[in-house]
Amino acid sequence: MEKAALKYDITKDDLSRFDGKGPAFVTFGEVMLRDTPADDQRPERTRMVHLSMAGSEYTLGMGLARFGIPSGFITRVPANPYGFMLRNTARENGLNTDHIVWAPKTEPIGRFIYEIGRTPRKNTGVYQRQFSAASRLDAGMVDWAAALKECELLHTSGISFGLATHSGYTRNYLRAAFMEAMQNKPEGCLVGLDYNYRSTLWSAEQACDVMTPILVDHVDILITSIEDMAKIYGLGCGQYSAQQIVDGDMGHIEDEDIQAFAAEIHKRFNTKIVAVTIRHPDTFEQHRWESAAADADGSFFRSPAVKPITLWDRLGGGDTWNAGFYYGLLSEGFTADGIEKGVLVGDAATRIKQTLMFDLPIVSKDEVQSLMKEDVLGGGKRTSR
Repeated sequence: MEKAALKYDITKDDLSRFDGKGPAFVTFGEVMLRDTPADDQRPERTRMVHLSMAGSEYTLGMGLARFGIPSGFITRVPANPYGFMLRNTARENGLNTDHIVWAPKTEPIGRFIYEIGRTPRKNTGVYQRQFSAASRLDAGMVDWAAALKECELLHTSGISFGLATHSGYTRNYLRAAFMEAMQNKPEGCLVGLDYNYRSTLWSAEQACDVMTPILVDHVDILITSIEDMAKIYGLGCGQYSAQQIVDGDMGHIEDEDIQAFAAEIHKRFNTKIVAVTIRHPDTFEQHRWESAAADADGSFFRSPAVKPITLWDRLGGGDTWNAGFYYGLLSEGFTADGIEKGVLVGDAATRIKQTLMFDLPIVSKDEVQSLMKEDVLGGGKRTSR
């Protein structure tokens, strides 16, 4: 029987069109300082905390930068050691930080107290994001025309727009900054958004009120989950009603289900591309993963197989998938081939990331390519003794 062919070799991609240019990908949002017990104690008992960086857009931009796409990250952060840590870590991994906005050193950086679970104990997280420096990134603070001069794809997430509600502000600063970016983005620059609904930041009704006009008027590429769209917009997924989805009563999801789901999103929000990530948690440590994407012209691609992951730390997994998906689009084009490549690269990248501790995608193109090859051709060697 003839073996399947490996369609994409990302280690041989020609990215020369980006040479000498500014960031082709720009993203903005909040980065939190994550506190994780370093001694396997519970947070209330530990006296040894591992400090790391956690942020959806930050993780995504870093992943793309590590894959060779010139990428920039924008936030507002206090000019203190934690702010410098954020900037330095970004630079170490290839992210452009020229347009970071520096706040007074006494302003808070968002914090995230996180305890990793083990079956049957669940992981737990506590946000301390109210009144953070990043939550007050406002219009007039960023030179968007300069930051987006050669940008092909601008991205943010629903988390950013939820920070104002979470903090009780009467003004949504990040939304104002986003609208200013819309007025200054170059012609042809697409806008991507990961819906990333967080019930700890705002209610479904509040998210719907703020996010819907942003989606309808500005977003070209929407990354989301079936569950979020069911909970917030009452959208079903083919044979499954929104109520069944919210209640966790979904069985096997057919291609036709996802295609119907994507078509409804395109119709409702006028998007160009919709991508969904699907996580199947069997135990805390053992998950299975798949994803799919469809454009408004009917092109559709789904993971060839549901693949297992033995988790170490799931945080940053979805954002790393986003990086791989965007890599496919930016390297192959916003086409059917770009969608296919993005799903394949995203799946491989996130499966590797989730075996690593902490949020950041310290993943290389070589290991992603090796996993993609193994998925298609088989692989793995016996250990010699």
